[in-house]
Amino acid sequence: MKTNQALKGMLMAVMGGSVLLLNPFTLSAETQKTAQFSGEWEEFQASAGLCKMKFPNKPEHISEKMKMDEEGYDLQYDAYISAMDSKTVYMLLIAQYPDFVDEQFAHMSLEAFLNGILTHNPSNQLLFADLVLVQGYEGLDFFIRTGGVYFKGRAVMVKNQLYLMAMECEIQNYDESSYNQFVESFLLGS
Repeated sequence: MKTNQALKGMLMAVMGGSVLLLNPFTLSAETQKTAQFSGEWEEFQASAGLCKMKFPNKPEHISEKMKMDEEGYDLQYDAYISAMDSKTVYMLLIAQYPDFVDEQFAHMSLEAFLNGILTHNPSNQLLFADLVLVQGYEGLDFFIRTGGVYFKGRAVMVKNQLYLMAMECEIQNYDESSYNQFVESFLLGS
């Protein structure tokens, strides 16, 4: 049992660190050329994860598998990225973990995920983290500062899927009400 818990924690930490390998500012460059924020948030149905939420404009979709050779598993993730402007990006990441990672270990998994993000870059500074309940599932709200950039998000474990809703922006572009509109629009089972 303890080995499974350690493996589950390690998988979540790896995924937490890998989230920061996605650079939403870079990935949204194409979106910036084709779609500017119109002032109206657009509802979007994710093709992965059975959920929907509102974005500033139609998000880019990236889907990848990470091979975990030593553990013998693949981690599948889908990322949806939408830029409000060149300095504010919104992202929904849906990570599919192996079946043995499930919501009974949500608290431990969410902590491991956050630790993965924090240890990925030594200059990441945790401003706050709070456990929350999202549509009956355990979640984690967090706020991180790295230099002149904020990374604020909510991670939720549903069975063996991790949903990460996040905003990355330069500090001077931080808008609490837009962030709240984004995360509160998340709806499972759509």
